[in-house]
Amino acid sequence: MLTVEAPALSVNSEVGTLRAVILHRPGAELQRLTPRNNDRLLFDGLPWVSRAQEEHDAFAEVLRARGVEVLLMADLLSEALVSGAARMQGIAAAVDARRLGLPLAQELSGYLRGLDPGDLAHLLVAGMTFTELPLADSELSLVRRMHHGGDFVIDPLPNLLFTRDSSFWIGPRVAITSLSLPARMRETSLTDLIYAHHPRFLGVRRAYESRSAPVEGGDVLLLAPGVVAVGVGERTTPAGAEALARSLFDDGLAHTVLAVPIEQGRAQMHLDTVCTMVDVDAVVMYPNVVDTLSAFTIRRVNGAVQIDDAVPFVRAAAEAMGIDRLRVIDTGLDPVTAEREQWDDGNNTLALAPGVVVAYERNVETNARLEDSGIEVVRIAASELGTGRGGPRCMSCPAARDPL
Repeated sequence: MLTVEAPALSVNSEVGTLRAVILHRPGAELQRLTPRNNDRLLFDGLPWVSRAQEEHDAFAEVLRARGVEVLLMADLLSEALVSGAARMQGIAAAVDARRLGLPLAQELSGYLRGLDPGDLAHLLVAGMTFTELPLADSELSLVRRMHHGGDFVIDPLPNLLFTRDSSFWIGPRVAITSLSLPARMRETSLTDLIYAHHPRFLGVRRAYESRSAPVEGGDVLLLAPGVVAVGVGERTTPAGAEALARSLFDDGLAHTVLAVPIEQGRAQMHLDTVCTMVDVDAVVMYPNVVDTLSAFTIRRVNGAVQIDDAVPFVRAAAEAMGIDRLRVIDTGLDPVTAEREQWDDGNNTLALAPGVVVAYERNVETNARLEDSGIEVVRIAASELGTGRGGPRCMSCPAARDPL
């Protein structure tokens, strides 16, 4: 019987032919969203979960049809939790003794340790309410008695859908990020235990790990081999961008890092909400920032880190990439259409290969302009997936691409 060898795990660009990707199929965690908690959990609406799952399944099938190996986070997590060390790590991150009190925390941890890997994986993602606590003795807990039954004893992770943010690959290494907002911080613990304990990632070395200064994967673009752009705004801090740059230089994974200031707001939470690569020399970009987006160029010169003054991003990127000009494809001159399609993640595309991208079908004008510029656009539905403000790039963590 002919066996297909798994692709080597390595990524050195945004657009090399995609071979393997990590996705998370939305599940019970989205059913936890209510009008009372959706803002805190960073969703702008309450998704129709079954339709979101249908849309995500179609997205995964588009990738598989193009020869991409799709690794689902729930499967990876269940398989990793066979390890006792992984179980301890996941449980420790989920059970907050400072909030629950020591007696309830200890009892809850004991209950979780008795679950099989699949059930534990489900609970770590979907969360648990106080009503769902199966612990008889926990009635002695003041914390339990004073909480409403629908309050979370373990918070759900609805934003796990956006697998790009908690890790990204650069070369043959994986970078574990530090997420800035409380609703997402625990996502990193699940990503970390998967890379540490799943057999598929045995021997994979880390590129960067931060426990302090926030860096999120949606802010990190691999413009070309050795050239990395890092958005600095609502989620990634200047300290995080600098720490990442120094780490990449130390490991020989990049020679130039561009720190790109972006607006600190929900509409432009990450760099990839306003700009993504669609070809080796082209980006799709929100027109409102084409003329204002700037970049500080960071290099290591004679052993010392050098930070140049900010210049226009398009110019700094072309110089770092060693090309004459970075082609910019935008949504057009109509400011209302541009703003609507940026909000609906029209600039957040996932490259399947140079000049081939997956995009939300609803962004009609942006997709038309991409095609007019010679880019093949593979459209997917997103009436429900978009409620968390993330597009095809946000929902995917490429783990293997052909090198450029």
